[in-house]
Amino acid sequence: MTDETAVLSPSAAGSRQPAAEGGGRGQVWRSRRYRWDLRWSPYAFVAPFFLFFAAFGLFPLLYTGWAALHQVELTDPSAMTWVGLKNFTRLWEDEFFWNALRNTVTIGLLSTVPQLAVALGLAHVLNYRLRGSAFFRVAVLTPYATSVAAATLVFVLLFGRDYGMVNWALSAVGFDAVDWQNGTFASQLAVSTIVIWRWTGYNALIYLAAMQAVPGELYESAALDGASRWQQFRHVTVPALRPTIFFTCVVSTIGATQLFGEPLLFNGGAGATGGSDHQFQTLGLYLYEQGWVNLHLGRASAIAWAMFLILLLIAGAARLLRGRGDAR
Repeated sequence: MTDETAVLSPSAAGSRQPAAEGGGRGQVWRSRRYRWDLRWSPYAFVAPFFLFFAAFGLFPLLYTGWAALHQVELTDPSAMTWVGLKNFTRLWEDEFFWNALRNTVTIGLLSTVPQLAVALGLAHVLNYRLRGSAFFRVAVLTPYATSVAAATLVFVLLFGRDYGMVNWALSAVGFDAVDWQNGTFASQLAVSTIVIWRWTGYNALIYLAAMQAVPGELYESAALDGASRWQQFRHVTVPALRPTIFFTCVVSTIGATQLFGEPLLFNGGAGATGGSDHQFQTLGLYLYEQGWVNLHLGRASAIAWAMFLILLLIAGAARLLRGRGDAR
């Protein structure tokens, strides 16, 4: 019994050794694959974003910059003539470009300041416990979900010179009718009203989310100190919302710089001129007019890069102001 076991044991050990070696190699391979997975999987997960960004973001940006240095027409985009910075220097002397820039700034101020102020007030009201609060939160977001074309066409009817409801209301209180589409300030105010109507609810929900993150102990301490609701709003809510307010200001400014749909449709069938005297033509409309109406893709590319540089300046100034505010 013992001798037989002794004879058989070497062969049994030999049969187990290749299996152990195979198991060891498999374990090494699994360990190596696990390390690769741990190291490279995050890059694989984010790779689609960078691929899409490179195809639809970075490449168009670089190609537009290259086209801005050439004379190129929409009728033959492949035929490019090098002109250097001529398209940019021409913008410096272009009165229509400066007119569009002034209109963009004016409409941006008329729409952004009231929009954010009303949004902050709406968020403060919605922050209280109300019956049907979910309904009101959805209701304030409805204009944002509305098509810009549908909303603008409705406002065109409201601001009609002869039969518009706005002029009817003004005449009811003793004011003369206003030609909203042909007046300079009146047309800019009308376009700003469309922007305010569409984006106020969106910003209100952003403020509401930030308000709900404010600790309730701050309000309790302020109430114990005798602060009224208005004082709590000024000295507790607004300081706590300062980063959110800064964010909405920057995003609204960028949106105002790129404003296109509202002034285009408010002009009716007149195209991208922004009124009979270009009185509400924005930079976005001027870019569209140069590239797709006048067919000058080189000039349109230069306008696009000028808008991009303006946004960079705005972002740099906002960051500088925020840095000074944090330092205080």
